[in-house]
Amino acid sequence: MTNTFPKLYIGPMSKNVVDAALEFNKTHEAKVGFIPSRRQIENTGGYVNNWTTSEFSKYVDSGAIIQRDHGGPLQGLHEDDGLQSFETDAECYDIVHIDPWKKYTAIAKGLAYTVSTIKRLHQINSDLLFEVGTEEAIRRFSSTELANLLTGLELELTEPEFEKIKYAVVQSGVGLDLGNRTNTGTFSESRMSHMISVCAKYGVQSKEHNGDYLTPKEIKKRYDLGLSAINIAPEFGQIETQCYIEQMSKDELDIFYEICYASEKWKKWVADDFRPSSDKQKLITICGHYVFANKQFMDIKPSIAAAVQQKISDRLVGILDEQ
Repeated sequence: MTNTFPKLYIGPMSKNVVDAALEFNKTHEAKVGFIPSRRQIENTGGYVNNWTTSEFSKYVDSGAIIQRDHGGPLQGLHEDDGLQSFETDAECYDIVHIDPWKKYTAIAKGLAYTVSTIKRLHQINSDLLFEVGTEEAIRRFSSTELANLLTGLELELTEPEFEKIKYAVVQSGVGLDLGNRTNTGTFSESRMSHMISVCAKYGVQSKEHNGDYLTPKEIKKRYDLGLSAINIAPEFGQIETQCYIEQMSKDELDIFYEICYASEKWKKWVADDFRPSSDKQKLITICGHYVFANKQFMDIKPSIAAAVQQKISDRLVGILDEQ
C-alpha cells in the first residue's frame, strides 16, 4: 500500500487494465488508484479476473491505493447488508466507500448505517480511511443534505473516527451513456463549488464519480474549482473492448455478442426500445468488459495486452498531464 493519494481513481475493469495502470504508476509521478466495486472484486470473487478481495490486494501490492467503491447493502451480486464484505475490505484495502443509499434514501437512516459501519470497521483497522455519500445516479444530494450528513457524522463519531473520513462524494449533475460513450447531463459549476465548500468546512476532501469520457480540460476545470479527486470506470473497460472489436473476425464478434447478450449486463444501460439484434456492436461496447473472464470468451479472445496498455497510458497521460 502506498501513502500517496491520487487525483484520479479508475475501475479495475480487467487484468489488462490493472496491469496498464500499475505500469503507469511505475513510470509517472502522478499516480492512479483503483476503485473496485463489489460485483467486480469481492470476498467471494467477482467478474474481474475472478479475483477475490484478498487476491486483488496481493496482486496490486504497493503499486496503487485501493478503495472499495460503493460498498454496502444492495451493491453486491446478492442482496445482503454489505457488512461481511466490508470486514474483508478493512483488512485488505486502504479506503472504503460506505454507500447505503440504494437502500436508504432518508438522510437519517443512511447516516445511521454509515456511523455504525465506520465504528465497526475502525475497530478492525484503525488506519482504514472512508468515503461517504454517493453519486447522483443512486441518490441526488443537495449541498445542504451533504452538510447535514457530515454534521451528523461529526456528532456521532469520535474525533479519531471522524478524522478517518478522507472523501465525501460531490455531485455536479452529470451521468453516463455507455452506448454512445458520452458524459450526459448538464454540468453545474455552482453546485459543484458549493459542495466542495461544504467538504472543506469539515476538513474532508471532495471526490466526483462518473468522470468517464470527459476531456482533460473538463476534468482540469473541476480540479481548478477545488475538486480533490475524480473516478473513471466503464470508459477503461470500453477501451479494451474496442481493441477486441478491432482485432476479432466476424465469427469471433458473433460469439462475443452472444456471450454479452446472455450476460444481460447491458440491460441497465439501455432504453426500453433498444433492440440488441439491430445494433450488436453497441451491445458489445456497453457490456463487453463484464465478460472478459468468461471461459468461452477467453477461448476466442486475441492477444491485445500491449495495445490496451498503450491506449490506457495515453488516456491517463492526457488527463494527468493537463492538470
